[in-house]
Amino acid sequence: MVKIIRKFFDFCGEENRRKFYTSILLGLIQAIFEALKIPAIAVMVRAVLGTGVTLRDVLMSLGIMLVSIAGAGLAKSKATMLQTEGGYDTCARKRIEIAEHMRYLPMGYFNANSLGQIMSVTTNVMGNLENVATRVVMLVCEGLLTTAVIIVMLMFFDWRIALVLLAGLCLFLLANNALQSAAGTMAGKKIEADEKLVEKVMEYLQGMAEVKAYHLSGQKSRELNEAISVNAQTNTDMEMTLIPRMTAQSYVAKLTGVAMVFFSCLFFVQGTMDTLTAVVMVISAFIVYASLETAGNYSALLRIVDMSVDRAREILDVPPMDLSGKAQDPENHDMQAEHIDFSYDRRKIIDDVSLMIPEKTSIAIVGPSGGGKTTLVNLLARFWDVDSGMVKLSDRDVKEYDIDSLMKNFSFVFQNVYLFHDTIANNIRFGEPDADMERVIAAAKKACCHDFIMKLPDGYDTVIGEGGASLSGGERQRISIARAMMKDAPVIFLDEATANVDPENENDLMQAIEALTREKTVVMIAHRLKTVEHADQILVVDHGKIVQRGRHEDLMKQEGIYRNFVSERREAAGWKVRNA
Repeated sequence: MVKIIRKFFDFCGEENRRKFYTSILLGLIQAIFEALKIPAIAVMVRAVLGTGVTLRDVLMSLGIMLVSIAGAGLAKSKATMLQTEGGYDTCARKRIEIAEHMRYLPMGYFNANSLGQIMSVTTNVMGNLENVATRVVMLVCEGLLTTAVIIVMLMFFDWRIALVLLAGLCLFLLANNALQSAAGTMAGKKIEADEKLVEKVMEYLQGMAEVKAYHLSGQKSRELNEAISVNAQTNTDMEMTLIPRMTAQSYVAKLTGVAMVFFSCLFFVQGTMDTLTAVVMVISAFIVYASLETAGNYSALLRIVDMSVDRAREILDVPPMDLSGKAQDPENHDMQAEHIDFSYDRRKIIDDVSLMIPEKTSIAIVGPSGGGKTTLVNLLARFWDVDSGMVKLSDRDVKEYDIDSLMKNFSFVFQNVYLFHDTIANNIRFGEPDADMERVIAAAKKACCHDFIMKLPDGYDTVIGEGGASLSGGERQRISIARAMMKDAPVIFLDEATANVDPENENDLMQAIEALTREKTVVMIAHRLKTVEHADQILVVDHGKIVQRGRHEDLMKQEGIYRNFVSERREAAGWKVRNA
């Protein structure tokens, strides 16, 4: 129990840890004030058993009780405020820390499995920590502190009853240890079930178009329903496992109070305890029972806190990319790869690739699907780090730059565009958040998206759905190009930038891309002949190797993948639907 509480406090960071420590100190003060009820009662009991109750006795008892209530109330109020601030601030900071940490993780980390875990950690796990953990940790601490204070106070009345209470506390901690052991097993299953549920919900929602198009609603619904059922059963199993142990723990607390009453009565009958002490001991038994019951009821959730902290740390412990580089600007924007290799899941994707891209020239990468084109571009852009070899910008290893100063040199237009749940203007100025509207509109016009934006209900202030779901593929692509134009980086990465563009807009967009890439170093993955044939050099990638390289005219003279590629594209372009 103590280990879990210490782990939680370490997780909170120095500033919030101080708040929790102060809160515990206030909890101790609160416990002392709560324990003052015992002498307040003792004053009245002594008066009743003595010569009679006087006004002085009433005022003294009332005064002590008022001090007890007021002091405990003030301490509890301040402690609760610190707990609340510490809990919410901790989770806010950790969410930001996780987000910042993920900026420097290799792209290979972000797959279907990790996304479910990330979503679960940032929602369910952090929700547990900010809403449950703080209250659980502090109530358990307060319950045990109150019990400890009462043990000390009882020493001044009768050390024998204090020892009975101490023995009961030891038995309570043993019962709690059994509870924690069972909770540890179930807490892991619960968090895994929560992550699986989040993963299946995300998969179902993101793949809704495919689910409908391929009549997979039954299959995918079954998978989702199964995840929901497993989650519900896991929660039920957890409750059924913990309730008997919580009941046993509760009985220990109750029997501790019973033992205090029994021995107090026994000592009174034997004449070794006076009436006043006996009555005070009996009343104390009920106060102790309440304190232990509070600590016991909430301690079952400590394992959830433990597992939640571990889950958050799992993400934060994922090694980031090499961040030893420093902030610096390149002297030029030549790009180079020297004998680079890269493997993923023990499968070699890039095999001994070398290339040179002089500044302000363009390179087109073509080849069969799965040949390694996208991986090669990701390595050049340092979305991943190479296993061996070196990628250079301006004759320096890209690892010598820190991530932020490296990325300042790159703009990206992906085939699968992601737009944020925000206004269109803010999506365009994503790389330049302080840009004024004149620059936003200018970029939009160059990217051929100003006209369709103005037809939207609120123009540039129209809020688009998450991922850009409310726009067509071509519209999203053009906004992505406008975003790249706004950043105006010297190196442009294009992943089939015209793939989702309507035919009637393609010429305008090609002109926009030409404007975007003019006087820039350009790296493109391309499948369209118009995009490829004007590149300064063309690389044909197959099975992770460069199997052909050269200009369009040179490669057309060679037998191989490229000439077949061009022939297929020309044949497809000339294909027409003929009337019967």
